[in-house]
Amino acid sequence: MSRLTHLDAEGNAHMVDVSEKNVTSRSATAKAVVELLPETLTLILEGKAKKGDVIATARIAGIMAAKKTHELIPLCHPLMITKITVDFAPDTASSTIEVMATVKVEGKTGVEMEALIACSVACLTLYDMCKAVDRRMKITNLRLVEKSGGKSGHFTAE
Repeated sequence: MSRLTHLDAEGNAHMVDVSEKNVTSRSATAKAVVELLPETLTLILEGKAKKGDVIATARIAGIMAAKKTHELIPLCHPLMITKITVDFAPDTASSTIEVMATVKVEGKTGVEMEALIACSVACLTLYDMCKAVDRRMKITNLRLVEKSGGKSGHFTAE
């Protein structure tokens, strides 16, 4: 088993030194699912939520959050992100919205945490904007589904 990279030989937490790593194109995609009542999904899709455009607001929140990952997660490097997308796939049959965030960078370290943060905050924003009508919403199955670039290469979970 590999050692944890954020711990030194004595077990103390530290930021990983990436100064000797090569700059490469890196990307990561995370997904999660929001389960909600059919009536709530209809409100969102018809643009009738009292707080406004739920999807647009959640997209902006996810993008903003990805850019602040280093402020939220200890030991993450601040990155010059080159692209962030946050997409939504509503499914009326299952009364869910799949949220997918992809983050790209030309850099020395990956963007997995940025993708996971973007996806998480987009889901939380969906919840916040609709909680008045549906407090039973669930955010489920948050996960990294793909990453590319860097020494470890390509990873696909699905």
